[in-house]
Amino acid sequence: MSSYVNPLRQEQDRRLPRIAGPCGMVLFGVTGDLSRKKIMPAIYDLANRGLLPPGFSLVGFARRDWADQDFAQIVHDSVKAHARTEFREEVWNQLAEGFRFVSGAFDDDVAFDRLRRTIEELDQVRGTGGNHAFYLAIPPGGFGLVAQQLQEHGLAVAPDELPVGRSGDRPWRRVVVEKPFGHDLTSARELNSTLDTVFAPPAIFRIDHYLGKETVQNILATRFANTMFEPLWNNNYVDHVQITMAEDVGIGGRAGYYDGIGAARDVIQNHLLQLMALVAMEEPTSFDAEALRIEKQKLLASIKLPRRIDRGTARGQYAAGWAGGAKVLGFKDEDGIAATSRTETYAAITLNVENRRWAGVPFYLRTGKRLGRRVTEVAVVFKRSPHQPFTATSVEDLTQNALVIRVQPDEGMTVRFGAKVPGTQMEIRDVNMDFAYGGTFTEASPEAYERLILDVLLGDPPLFPRHEEVELSWKILDPILERWADKGSPEDYPPGTWGPASADKMLARDGRVWRRP
Repeated sequence: MSSYVNPLRQEQDRRLPRIAGPCGMVLFGVTGDLSRKKIMPAIYDLANRGLLPPGFSLVGFARRDWADQDFAQIVHDSVKAHARTEFREEVWNQLAEGFRFVSGAFDDDVAFDRLRRTIEELDQVRGTGGNHAFYLAIPPGGFGLVAQQLQEHGLAVAPDELPVGRSGDRPWRRVVVEKPFGHDLTSARELNSTLDTVFAPPAIFRIDHYLGKETVQNILATRFANTMFEPLWNNNYVDHVQITMAEDVGIGGRAGYYDGIGAARDVIQNHLLQLMALVAMEEPTSFDAEALRIEKQKLLASIKLPRRIDRGTARGQYAAGWAGGAKVLGFKDEDGIAATSRTETYAAITLNVENRRWAGVPFYLRTGKRLGRRVTEVAVVFKRSPHQPFTATSVEDLTQNALVIRVQPDEGMTVRFGAKVPGTQMEIRDVNMDFAYGGTFTEASPEAYERLILDVLLGDPPLFPRHEEVELSWKILDPILERWADKGSPEDYPPGTWGPASADKMLARDGRVWRRP
């Protein structure tokens, strides 16, 4: 059984696995898709890999009339359906001994008193030592209320009378919140203020699961571990950068969440701006949390919008039609979506970085639903050679060199460059040099949630954005959203295509075109 070692950690012996000490987790929102498909399976996979302590406990909190064994069955079914590693009875039985369930609503004081007593009991019988993470896998509107309840019922701070742990550390309490972190700058600041009054900043973990992906972390390795890339990583050689997150499905049953949020808030504000920060930031002094935060924050602070937002952005809604050989509904035909909805399902924006490295290099970010295929990638497109001693016909099939980092699926990288076609003529054509994680490494890549949950339990924060980054991201996006609110409805686009015509025009004004992944 292989064990995962975070490549960003500077350990004396990287072969040693990082194993969480005595601890437990309280999971709010156990009935949701996120808990069933990601969090619960990730906890089992960590236990299966020997990375959780023997006495690890998991407490579910929801408004259901369940006993502990009912909750255990829910976890069991989720693990069977979605776990990455094989199911082993001995691992399951040990893990399930630490399962508890507390029934109640977020405003139920009696339920939170029961939760406190449950945690105290686990400290005694499971040896969790007062160390507990509170995972808020709930709609963001409930973050503040749950945090206040944890504070009022003495759950946010570990009791002083608990013994010091084996490592000499005091017992800890941490909170994990999922995106979105607010819906604009004002609400993000209010949420951050609420959390900061309950938990110390180092105890607040804002999860952006994209930052836990191997290929996202590999951006840093590609840039800073290889002399062949970093010297070219600037405006002398880079023409532009495209960052894409495309989905080939519609909103499904997420109308209650998605309508009023839209593609820009759902993806660009967090996932894509974080990807951009990793691609464009300066080299950190180390890969610890503070050094990474400083460089990402400096980069986000240097981002500027185009002078004319209308020309540098595009938005759309998928219409009814055919996709993947099946007839699909348009966004406004989906259950729960009003016929007058102006929520965008496609968003594209142009951003510029005002610093010496990137001046004059546009960054194009796009995301959408019901597009041509499911793909997330970063494409660094290089400038054309200043002089090519070939005839026009010799290079008519030659495009610009590019380094493409594939985040999902088919994780890996592709380098596109020109090579001579075999024969007597000097004909140059694009070729690809490909690296695929699955074909190169024998180790199976952990899921992002495995890595991030383990980091929470270890108190290791490099892959979690701090509130300064969140607020800077909203400062970038808010003017665009305000302009769109004044502009009318999004443009329709056919399902299975790559978005509205306005997105193509956005790049055409700069003499460029979108990549077709």
